[in-house]
Amino acid sequence: MEISDFKLLEITTASRKLPHWSADHATYWVTYRLADSIPKIKLDAWKTELAEWTAKHPPPWDEVTKKEHRERFTLRIEKWLDAGMGSCALARPDVREEARKSLLWFEGERYELRGAVIMPTHVHCVIKPFKGHTISSILKSIKNASGLRANRILGKTGAFWQAESYDHIVRDETQYENCLRYIRENPLKAGLKEEAYWLYERYPRTT
Repeated sequence: MEISDFKLLEITTASRKLPHWSADHATYWVTYRLADSIPKIKLDAWKTELAEWTAKHPPPWDEVTKKEHRERFTLRIEKWLDAGMGSCALARPDVREEARKSLLWFEGERYELRGAVIMPTHVHCVIKPFKGHTISSILKSIKNASGLRANRILGKTGAFWQAESYDHIVRDETQYENCLRYIRENPLKAGLKEEAYWLYERYPRTT
């Protein structure tokens, strides 16, 4: 962990249905999920509310705004994901293995994977892209490769992952530690047995 991870000089914004921020030398908290993990009507309403809120609250955020964002959006989507709606295809060891391999394929070459957990309906990870690689291109590669192979296993066609990913810049060391703690604790809080998820910790705790 380098202090420079959180000294971001310039932030740029891109948007499809969800807003995305990027910056050189940034570390990102990322969530991507199965296409059927959340009912469309709930997800569309969440996206609309998030886009409207973000337009009124551009970064950087103070602590009060961060708390509001987490309570209104992050916690709500996490609750839906942990509810285990949809096919829960990632609970299958063979499908989960494809997601794992795709996450690690370019680790150390295009990015550093600081931590990750593959849950039955979604993936949480902390990623630091290397120079010349963007978070959007990294996620596109990971999702395309794993989605194609997972569909072959399942005998299906069409979208395996939700097109949009949820990503945001980790702005300080406290937030960074909170993200890694969430990854570590998510399977336990969801009541999952060890065989139902995959956990990766690049810097595991020594105590």
